[in-house]
Amino acid sequence: MKEKTVICGANAYEKKYYFNEDFNGLPKSVRDELHIICVLFTEEIGGVFTIGFNEEGELVLETDADENDLLYDEIGSALLIKEVRRKRQDLFEALELYYKVMGKFSEDNGDNK
Repeated sequence: MKEKTVICGANAYEKKYYFNEDFNGLPKSVRDELHIICVLFTEEIGGVFTIGFNEEGELVLETDADENDLLYDEIGSALLIKEVRRKRQDLFEALELYYKVMGKFSEDNGDNK
């Protein structure tokens, strides 16, 4: 079974942004939008935020924080993830399709069409 694949992420503690070079084939406008989403999320909520794909090829938005981070907004993080998913639904659906079409995801369960 294939493990989770991260497209990009931001870290509020280190003030860093990461982009997986395996996805350099995405249009620059999409890469820029992902960058903005990640950085704005960590600026507002704190912690670490990643966008990636789970084992089934579905897009996942995840956030985490250091155990001792008293400023991390756990409730706000869940609400902001819902809002980002709603506002960027078309982008995320297109990313899932890209991931599957470009061969980044392989069916291991034998349900080949």
